This record gives sequence, C-alpha cells and structure tokens, in this order.
Amino acid sequence: MIVEKRFADLTPAELYGLLKLRVDVFVVEQTCPYPELDGRDAEPGTLHVWVPGDGGEVLSCIRVLENGEDRAIGRVATAASARGRGLSAQLVARGLEVCAGRTVDIGAQAHLETWYARFGFGRSGPDYVEDGIPHLPMRTVAPLPR
Repeated sequence: MIVEKRFADLTPAELYGLLKLRVDVFVVEQTCPYPELDGRDAEPGTLHVWVPGDGGEVLSCIRVLENGEDRAIGRVATAASARGRGLSAQLVARGLEVCAGRTVDIGAQAHLETWYARFGFGRSGPDYVEDGIPHLPMRTVAPLPR
C-alpha cells in the first residue's frame, strides 16, 4: 500500500514517522549532520508519499516538490530493515506518475545514477558534493505524457 498526503493532511504520528526515517537514514546512518528540516515539507504543493509497515511505521518514503512548472523528487529513503523489497522503486515510479507531463529533477547520490536512469532520469549537470557525499543532478530526459 502506498500513502500520499499533503503536509496539512498528515497526522502527527505520520509526520513523526516520515521525519524519523529520514533522520535515521540521512543523518545517523550516512553520518551527515545537516538541516533535514529545510522548510519544503510544509509547502502546500509538497506531496509526501510512503509505504507504511504493519505497525504503522514508515518503511520507505519520498517527497514530491513543486518547482514552478517543474517538479522534483527527493528525500528517497528506505529503512535498513525494509531494503531489497523494491519499495523505493515503487515510490519513485509513483512520484513520476504524479508528475506526469512535467519535467522532474532529482539530486541523486552518484552511486545511484544507473538506478535512477531506469526511471528515465539522465544527468543534467556536473557532479557536486553535498554533506560529504558525491551527488549529481538528474532530470527526466523528456517530460512524461500527461
């Protein structure tokens, strides 16, 4: 089951679960002290998409952002205990469906370039380092049909 909600519709428990997973993966596991709460989660156009576990915990999540006419998918995270099940792939595919007809950007960790390429993303600029991790900008090669 995939759940999709805007910030205003999230329950406190759902918001906590999303933020806990992201902090567990990006801050703790990847040892990157950075401002996880960047203000974009609460934007009216941001869509939070996730897969809940049997106990209601968040197993995998993404967020879809509005960037003018374009969209961005970010904060792709999966709990260590839920990896290998294809949950992130399901969520990225769903995010692209939600963005149909729009150009979609993603800031990918460099080692995931070929993984994102299978969804139609291609390199859109030079590599960069973010929080000590090599990244690259990627964009859907052509806008998906509406």
